[in-house]
Amino acid sequence: MRILVLHTYYQQKGGEDIVFESEKALLEQRGHDIVTITFHNQNLKKISSWQQALVTLWNGVVYRHLRVLIRERKPQVAHIHNTFPFVSPAVIHAAKAERIPVIMTLHNYRLLCVNALLFRQGQVCEDCLGHPPWRGVIRKCYRESYAASAVVASMLSFHHFLGTWDLVDCFIVLTEFSKQKFIQAGFPSEKLIVKPNFVYPDPGIGLGRGGYALFVGRLSPEKGVRTLLRAWEKLNGKVPLKIIGNGPLAKEVYLAAQRIPNVEWLGSKPLEEIYALMGKAEFLILPSEWYEGFPRVIIEAFAKGLPILTTALGSQSNLVEHCRTGLLFRPGDPEDLATKVEWILSHPDELVRMRKEARAEYETKYTAEHNYKLLMEIYQQVIENHHKEK
Repeated sequence: MRILVLHTYYQQKGGEDIVFESEKALLEQRGHDIVTITFHNQNLKKISSWQQALVTLWNGVVYRHLRVLIRERKPQVAHIHNTFPFVSPAVIHAAKAERIPVIMTLHNYRLLCVNALLFRQGQVCEDCLGHPPWRGVIRKCYRESYAASAVVASMLSFHHFLGTWDLVDCFIVLTEFSKQKFIQAGFPSEKLIVKPNFVYPDPGIGLGRGGYALFVGRLSPEKGVRTLLRAWEKLNGKVPLKIIGNGPLAKEVYLAAQRIPNVEWLGSKPLEEIYALMGKAEFLILPSEWYEGFPRVIIEAFAKGLPILTTALGSQSNLVEHCRTGLLFRPGDPEDLATKVEWILSHPDELVRMRKEARAEYETKYTAEHNYKLLMEIYQQVIENHHKEK
């Protein structure tokens, strides 16, 4: 099968970029002819502010380039990942103008929310869900800027007016929770298909004998980092906590590690070291206070046989089953988190059982083989429906 895959990289490589690369490599390893078109948002630095605004709405150069590429390579389907901001949704129109079906993976809530997070001022925000996005401009939801927020809102409104999202044959969403949010916003349920992320290669199960808890992620407010630190203050050194990551709260974490017993900040680490630390950890903590898309760290932890303590909120509560693959606690509640940590420490047999269940969850749902099967079913169904409509 010849597949065109399109993605725009962020300025710093993020989760969506890793997912795109993993999926592309998976398809190439299975012998598919992959026509790759990638861009990097660093290209925005080369043009003026008003040009940046224009290409976010409609990048005519990319539109024309893509049409030529499709005519030359003749892919059977186009799979679009991130278009924001440099590529613009014009690529959807380019693919449809060349009469090939379009699949789009919705890695976040960009089509529903100016900042793509459904999160504002430290809490979940659904004010724009199913409504025009102009409240996001008034509140400066994107980069705390009226101008930047207005550009994103204009892009969303412009393409809603053009019917751009109606041209997409199938949207891939990562969890059932995410699917329901898009349905709530007015997207047709029949076009939304759940396909989770995956981890490849398999990092292998760990033994979990290091005697510590682990946090891996961006050090930012929506990740629940402050809740995590307050919980460890209450625990007063009962179990060591290792924190891996960097971000805007790095200084705060550094100072907390000096003050709170048994808290260690390790900064950023390469994936191999993260896997090694996961393999020795007793459990992972994901205290996010926003609607996560699909945190890769969850399936990495499952692959290592690592139970997860996470918030009873959004997609993470879909992915972690309470008392089977981990424990759920109330978002933003350090006392509840501390209570759950104490429970898991006092129930070693349950912890061993959860480790086995976590690994089983990975083997059942998140291997490359399973993901490939799901992806091919989506491609084949979309191509078949496209031929029927001709």
